[in-house]
Amino acid sequence: MDHAVLTTIAITGFGVAFFHAAIPTHWLPFVLTARAQRWNHAKALVITALAGSSHVLFTAVLGFLLTLFGFALHERAGHWFPRIAGSALLLFGLFYLYRQLTGHVHGHARVFGENPQVHAAHHVHEHDHDPAMDLSVEEIPPPVSDRIAITSLLALLTFSPCESFIPFYVAGMRYGWLGFILLTAILSVATVVGMLIFTWLTLAGLRQINLRALEKFELGIMGALLCAVGTLIILLKP
Repeated sequence: MDHAVLTTIAITGFGVAFFHAAIPTHWLPFVLTARAQRWNHAKALVITALAGSSHVLFTAVLGFLLTLFGFALHERAGHWFPRIAGSALLLFGLFYLYRQLTGHVHGHARVFGENPQVHAAHHVHEHDHDPAMDLSVEEIPPPVSDRIAITSLLALLTFSPCESFIPFYVAGMRYGWLGFILLTAILSVATVVGMLIFTWLTLAGLRQINLRALEKFELGIMGALLCAVGTLIILLKP
């Protein structure tokens, strides 16, 4: 039974992390900056991978701290721990559903270390119907130095963890460090691969699917998945 629950958590976690990486805020800034800086595809993809890795690392650090807290809680809660973990996921899921219903969408505010000029290029797509296809190099603000551009891209994701994946660390607490390592590996692969795929497709001019709908309904999708996993953990508790 435990293996079935862990498998469900792992598969759902991969889906959440991949869909999270698919929203335009996680790959379009790299496309726009690469065009503005005149980077070749290889350089743009390397920088995308580095930023995705830093995004994962910061999220994993938060997951590590949460796991340590979970171990202490597990010692005190005992057989009540699955109910607590499942209820926590339900609350997270309901919170995301509430944010979806009240009109919130995922986005990134300008963070420490991100150049304002580069930040403006990152978010110029918010007012275009299909930015990856419509924007030309001439429409993007004049290029800054590569050092500033790369630092801004790294800061954009490093200090903005994958908040929708954090609840899965809560679900994985009962599986100890094995659960933490498995979830971190899933987060790493799904996030970095997802970002690379959509960045490459757009740079190569092959992307035909408009993913703005995914960005618009991301919170609702994540909320529904978290509610489902939380309910499963409660119902299948040992």
